[in-house]
Amino acid sequence: MNLKRVLIAVLLMAFVTYLPRVLPIAIFRKEIKSNYIKSFLQYVPYAVLGALTFPDIFYSTGNFLTALCGTLVALFLAYKEKSLVVVALAAIVTVYVTSFIF
Repeated sequence: MNLKRVLIAVLLMAFVTYLPRVLPIAIFRKEIKSNYIKSFLQYVPYAVLGALTFPDIFYSTGNFLTALCGTLVALFLAYKEKSLVVVALAAIVTVYVTSFIF
């Protein structure tokens, strides 16, 4: 591989990574006063994470029913405010056990 191409690729990746971090600071210099915009911006990371992650959950096991069972168990335990380790392990065990049934 050509060293010049590698350096250009690294510089482009650094620029693309750095740009989204600098733009909000450059654009929003003043404090945001609108309560609506503040509350909207507080929930955006959770919404984006959910939109990116949730659909892939149902295709991760190769069987929709086992993935659905694991998701339901995880959602129930998360609703009951169990720890992340307990939720993850219970979902994994549920998928494993239901893979023998379905």
